[in-house]
Amino acid sequence: MLCIYYIIGRLILHDEYNGEDVEITENGRKLIQRFLKGKTPHAEVNPYPVSVNIFRYVVCLCSLIPQFYNLCYYLFSSLFMQDYVDYIEHHAKHPLSNAPEPKRRFIQSKWENKEVLRLVRAIRNGHITFEKPNEEKRVYSLWEPDSGPTEKRLGHEESYNPSLEYIPTQEEISGYELMYEEDRPKYIPRRYESLRKVPAYENAVKDTFDRCLDLYLCPRTRKKRINIDPESLKPKLPSRKDLKPYPTTCFLEYKGHSDAVTSIAVQVSGQWLASGSRDGTVRIWEVETGRCLKMWDVGEAVHCVAWNPNPQLHILAISAGQDVLVLNTGLGNAEEQQRIKELVHVDAPSAIATLVDKSTPIVSWLQHDKHEGIRLKHIKMVTSVEWHRKGDYFSIVMPADILLVAILIHQLSKKVTQRIPFKLHGLPVSSVFHPSRSILFVSTKKSVRVYDLLKEKLVRKLEPGVREVSSIAIHPAGDNVIVGSREGKLCWFDMDLSSKPFKILKCHPKDITNVAFHRSYPLFASSSEDGTAYVFHGMVYSDLNQNPLIVPLEILRGHSRGVMDCTFHPKQPWLFTAGSDSVIKLYCH
Repeated sequence: MLCIYYIIGRLILHDEYNGEDVEITENGRKLIQRFLKGKTPHAEVNPYPVSVNIFRYVVCLCSLIPQFYNLCYYLFSSLFMQDYVDYIEHHAKHPLSNAPEPKRRFIQSKWENKEVLRLVRAIRNGHITFEKPNEEKRVYSLWEPDSGPTEKRLGHEESYNPSLEYIPTQEEISGYELMYEEDRPKYIPRRYESLRKVPAYENAVKDTFDRCLDLYLCPRTRKKRINIDPESLKPKLPSRKDLKPYPTTCFLEYKGHSDAVTSIAVQVSGQWLASGSRDGTVRIWEVETGRCLKMWDVGEAVHCVAWNPNPQLHILAISAGQDVLVLNTGLGNAEEQQRIKELVHVDAPSAIATLVDKSTPIVSWLQHDKHEGIRLKHIKMVTSVEWHRKGDYFSIVMPADILLVAILIHQLSKKVTQRIPFKLHGLPVSSVFHPSRSILFVSTKKSVRVYDLLKEKLVRKLEPGVREVSSIAIHPAGDNVIVGSREGKLCWFDMDLSSKPFKILKCHPKDITNVAFHRSYPLFASSSEDGTAYVFHGMVYSDLNQNPLIVPLEILRGHSRGVMDCTFHPKQPWLFTAGSDSVIKLYCH
């Protein structure tokens, strides 16, 4: 409670809380008097200033742009009175309108958008360019301390007696050896009892020698070592035991020829084997016993022998020199022999086919009375004979320079000959009929062409990419082809996949002489001049999304010289091989 009393000439204020008297000065008396009269305490303050319109705009601007308020505050505080600044501050914190901000204040205006687009186009077209800042080269003083890049300071790990927590275990050290050289730690901590027991640097001599090589010779290249298990690189193939049966051992030998056996063929029933040799003889063997049943002396080296695929027609086609002999083997019952004699009989003494010119015939059909058959005399040497699956047609190949008549197709029942209506690109090697369709495969030295005989057009061209094609074989399903080459490569073609080889097998060191498929088992084989025959497992799946499975099975040895021909038994997993040593071998499972 305050009590004011007047003592002569002085105005005293008694403070009961503190228990003391306080004298009021002259300025204090003036303030009390102005309070009692209802005026402002300070006489210099004017409660009714003159209104100026500029502050209205400042207030609006401060309410719209709060960042402008600080500038207005410091500017007007120095130019105008403090009362007006307080007025501005009050209205800046409390704008005149509480309406929400319009959307147009947050997006670009129409003219700003046009200006931005104009600048973007100018930058893209190169009218406005920006100079790249020049990168200053980092130059360090070599002699000044703490200048330039510094190496990592040594820590507890590099100590000669570090704590046990820094010393790695034996398992960690073994793990370091499996890491790449770049990822391994540069230093492995070790512990010594005293500094006197610390050994010298292990690689001191090696590092010195490497440094000398750097200075004396040329910079070395770093080769990254890849830690890969060699077993993981091998393809996962099924076991050979799961792929049995397949031929493994020599069971029987057929001896009787005096020179190299060039060609062999097995009869459809699998009971008889025919062979042709360079000694000019053709023999028929009994498969199971090895007994020679019959022999013909044709007078010239035999190039090819082929059995008729019809089981009721025991007819053998033989190519020797420029002649093709179609002979009656004498097998079968009386009714079959009667039909065979009618087929191998030529009524006219000579049948002339299409002419190359007006005087030279391509082929002549003649009766061969000596061997009871037909003799087809050609203008060039015949190297290959292949039967059609029905047994009425057979094709021959003459690798001559006259490409128009290099491949001929003969019809046995009508005794006629026709040329293929296609243009050959290169010297032909062999021709094979499709197992189930009217398609002819013609292999030249560089490629294999597939022709449709009904539509008379080229269906596909297979490019093995080898030096020279030597032989060809068709899978029984007709969609896969294997091609042998003179450089020892075996090419597998999947005709539904591509015209390029699906797989190339480099198996023989010398030329491949022949390749063959088995009719019923998933087997195929190749023979070579190196005296061996390779047997493979070749499974073809009906699912088009699954690739054929090719697995090498066995290498058959036994011939002292090269193997000239090979063929499978039609019913058993047996393989026949004909060698240059005049021996025919039968390999069984």
